[in-house]
Amino acid sequence: MSSRDRILNKLRSTRPAIAPRAPVERGPVVPDVDPADLAGRFVHEAEKLQCRVYRTANEAEAIAHIIGLIQPDAAVMCWDFEQMPLPGLADALHKAGITRAAHDDASVRVGITGVDAALAATGTLVLHSGPGKPRRTSLLPALHTAVVGADQLLPDLETFFQQARQRELNQFRQTSNVTLISGPSKTADIGQELILGAH
Repeated sequence: MSSRDRILNKLRSTRPAIAPRAPVERGPVVPDVDPADLAGRFVHEAEKLQCRVYRTANEAEAIAHIIGLIQPDAAVMCWDFEQMPLPGLADALHKAGITRAAHDDASVRVGITGVDAALAATGTLVLHSGPGKPRRTSLLPALHTAVVGADQLLPDLETFFQQARQRELNQFRQTSNVTLISGPSKTADIGQELILGAH
């Protein structure tokens, strides 16, 4: 018997380190939340994470606010416009003289994305990368602006995965990356001092 066989036989004969357990039955983290209350809960949780959330009454107000965040910059990095729930954004950027930068332009200060979901329980944004939705748009610029439609708010991560399973995980199969964003990037590695916007 070889050394390899002896080692494998010994491993097979030992008891598993962790006994198998039945799956834990869990309800949603945000039980029985009225859909009208999801936005308020999302805002509350996101602001606890040092995000700034701006609720707007209509498309024109949202666009004016985004233009204000970008100016005086002449360029912005953004997803394809059809991937964001703000149809008039392309025309507004054009009228303001703001061009779309390449998705690897590290000199651009603002990146604009849509989201695939916004989780009220944790103030988390869910972004699938893919055609027209480059991952760098939320990661490379210093200021990430996410456009969230009211219909994209979900109570929690469990609800998001439940919906994904109902769609047979097609969104996951069609993307190379799923990013969950809960507040600005941060680190306290150096001197135990918390730094926001670490990358």
